[in-house]
Amino acid sequence: MSNKIAIASDHAGFELKQDVISYLNKKNIDVIDLGTDSKKSVDYPDFANKLADEIKKDSSMTGILICGSGIGISIAANRHRHIRCALVTSEDEASLSRQHNNANVIALGARIISKEKALSCIEVFLSTDFEGDRHQKRIDIMS
Repeated sequence: MSNKIAIASDHAGFELKQDVISYLNKKNIDVIDLGTDSKKSVDYPDFANKLADEIKKDSSMTGILICGSGIGISIAANRHRHIRCALVTSEDEASLSRQHNNANVIALGARIISKEKALSCIEVFLSTDFEGDRHQKRIDIMS
């Protein structure tokens, strides 16, 4: 995976997004912050679309999306054919999303998952490789 990560959130995910950016900066990972920039109410599809547009420019890039539950923003992201966004709540889900699904975006629910669990899931997501082989056939069917 790329050492460049695009990140976006809605208002409910703003605080966790700031924590994730700080964590990634400490790991010397290049972060592209696509907003939002406050807790003021915004529409999560707009930010999922911004992230999808950024990844379309650089297909090696990884993405992180955050909203209140993670559900809405992951649905919005997966409307884009080049995005495979996995909503995760555990390290196992983060690992499997990469190993079996070659997910290029992770979605987190700021109201569902703790900061510590979110950072742990991100760490696993970023350090896990796609297994390919039989799983590639399934990815091809979705493309």
